[in-house]
Amino acid sequence: MRLSLAAITMAGAAAAVAAYRRRRPEDDLAGEVALVTGASRGLGLLIATELAGRGCRLLLCARDGAELERAADRLRSTGAEVAAVACDVTREASAGQLVDAARERYGRLDILVNNAGIIRVGPVESASAADYEAALATMTMAPVRLALAALPVMRAQGHGRIVTITSIGGKLSVPHLLPYSTAKFAAVGFSEGLRAELGRGPVTVTTVVPGLMRTGSHVRAEFAGRKNQEFTWFSLGASLPLVSMDAERAARQIVAAIAARRPEVFLTPAGQVVGRLAGLVPELTAPVLHAVQNIALPDPDPDGAAVPGRELHPTLPGSVFAALTSLGRAAAARFNELGRTPGSGGGNRGSDPVA
Repeated sequence: MRLSLAAITMAGAAAAVAAYRRRRPEDDLAGEVALVTGASRGLGLLIATELAGRGCRLLLCARDGAELERAADRLRSTGAEVAAVACDVTREASAGQLVDAARERYGRLDILVNNAGIIRVGPVESASAADYEAALATMTMAPVRLALAALPVMRAQGHGRIVTITSIGGKLSVPHLLPYSTAKFAAVGFSEGLRAELGRGPVTVTTVVPGLMRTGSHVRAEFAGRKNQEFTWFSLGASLPLVSMDAERAARQIVAAIAARRPEVFLTPAGQVVGRLAGLVPELTAPVLHAVQNIALPDPDPDGAAVPGRELHPTLPGSVFAALTSLGRAAAARFNELGRTPGSGGGNRGSDPVA
């Protein structure tokens, strides 16, 4: 009974908040300068595409210079004004380098979108402290450094928007994704605290909380433990339409939230309910997730070496797996996750299917 009442209450509250937010006016972003990390493929490129469609001038960042230039060229072909800087956001100096690049090219920086990320899938036994440190460096400390570097510039010009792509995994930590969830929880905490400290402006903060998205980046995610089994369940989750969200629709919602200066955006009503329930009834969520792990997730394996998804094989029959993951594979091809020149998409290491 308690769970039912809580679910009904949270669903009603989510609907009311969603209705209120839909009435909030969106700013005209034309002419604003946006820095997007993790922008050579996947969600990062799609966000950059949406921002370009609203007239923003872009500075893209990714680790792979060749992928980054392909993404930048694709955007330029649509008429967008684009600069690109290949760099590793985990390096301490990269934050200042990127902010300086925006100012040197455009004279200002209006929007910072912290999107870069990495993902490792596997049981707790398969991850070392170094795996947690790598996740924190990319998805917590890089956004922190970039925000701290951008904030003085935005304050001096009297205008700015700092956006961090977190995850439902930063609201509800799930088995076999502990390094990822740990870093995303920290990112949520920083983003929410920064919003509280800065208030309503002139520099505002938006925390984006997606769930699974069909970016196709499960082919780039790393899998440890019983690798083929881990790859199978994760690929299904990142591909099935009732479980994962269309990444282009997600990008549209994110940019709309940026334009409206919304403090927080859950990309699906289900994600909002789950995220709120996790805080409301924590004594229930952990046992439920533990039961799901015992039923659906692979047992630990002593061989913890991680392997990219593109090198693994599903444990389901090939034709069945192909049919069930067709949307995910199509997304991988469209959004440059396969490392080829995109025909109608593109994307950077770090645009995760769980963002």
